[in-house]
Amino acid sequence: MRLFAIRDYRHLFGAQVIALFGTGLTTVALGLLAYDLAGPRAGTVLGTALTIKMVMYVVIAPLAAAYIDRLPRRALLVALDVLRGAVVLALPLVSEVWHVYVLIGLLQAGSAAFTPTFQAVIPDIVTDESAYTRALSASQVASTMESLLSPVLAAVALTFMSFDRLFLGTSAGFLVSALLVLSARVPDARPSTHTKAWDKAAAGIRTFLTTPRLRGVMALNLTVAAAGSIVVVNTVNYVRDVLGGSQSDVAWMLAASGTGTLLAALALPRVLDRIAARTVMLTGAAVLVAATTAAVTVITTGLTTWAGTAAVWAVTGIGMALIITPTGKVLRASAGRAAIPEIFAAQFSLSHLAWLVTYPIAGWLGTTAGFPLAWTVLAALAAVGATGALVLWPRDETTRASAAPARLDRSTLTKAA
Repeated sequence: MRLFAIRDYRHLFGAQVIALFGTGLTTVALGLLAYDLAGPRAGTVLGTALTIKMVMYVVIAPLAAAYIDRLPRRALLVALDVLRGAVVLALPLVSEVWHVYVLIGLLQAGSAAFTPTFQAVIPDIVTDESAYTRALSASQVASTMESLLSPVLAAVALTFMSFDRLFLGTSAGFLVSALLVLSARVPDARPSTHTKAWDKAAAGIRTFLTTPRLRGVMALNLTVAAAGSIVVVNTVNYVRDVLGGSQSDVAWMLAASGTGTLLAALALPRVLDRIAARTVMLTGAAVLVAATTAAVTVITTGLTTWAGTAAVWAVTGIGMALIITPTGKVLRASAGRAAIPEIFAAQFSLSHLAWLVTYPIAGWLGTTAGFPLAWTVLAALAAVGATGALVLWPRDETTRASAAPARLDRSTLTKAA
């Protein structure tokens, strides 16, 4: 089955891509807005805003997954897109830091509910097993393309306009995404086997805690968050204050990380056909430990150059892709079709719980104590996550070992129909 021959998937994928690029532009513009409002303390503002984002993701995502079978999913997705578009439209009007925090809370509450809902829709539209696997890969490629192209687009745009105009593009993107969702047929969810909302919210987390490979994924989430926080939170202050760069230079440095992510993502499909996901993901963890160690070395020795920083940022992007790209495959192999929404929502919350730990370190500690100490702490956390994954994920437990339950679940559903 050709994946993009499925009309409803094609429209929903388009909605995802447009919303992703809108989110990417918001990330760049938010960092510059923080610098405009707080100057040298921009890291604190951005770190706080992103911490609020993580709190919303950790709390709301599992609740959204719990109630997802009680709401019309297309109407919910459209409403969340409209909400995010309206909030982003208000961001350039703020004049106080606390305004940013309130609006970011609303924006990310919408995103936290949108993502698990969207992920739960895909297996109901793409019913063929191989096509569904390609759909997971396509979503990851879209994310990696966004991480590369959004900063580039922002860098180009910033040569012609002020950063606050970027928010207008983001708002328009969310509205276009809503129109594409409206044009697709989105089936409502099947009733869950769990009758209580908390049972549904906790089911995916219980699966993570009782499955060795998923415990390894939880540890790798910490490694990704520790390395990624340096790039996401500290790039704006590092480029502007340490390297003496401009607004567009901030975007180009973020694009260096996105380039590394894209290169790895393009190579991974063939690699994953020959090499187990565990090996690839642990290699990614080793790359991120090396990248964070290099970042600490650069900042503590004073060897801060444009080329050196770009290289470290690019390697960080490669390491993150090596972990994030195979994650969907590991999750899919660890649960039957009926449990997919719960396990993806659990990963969504647990991964962002790791970012909730690392964002304040990068933002608050980086501002008050300096980059050397903050990056050293984050490098140590990256190493802890990598070591934990190596211990928690047994070598002989591969994704192929648990593929049978998914096939059994599908055949059972077919007979029932």
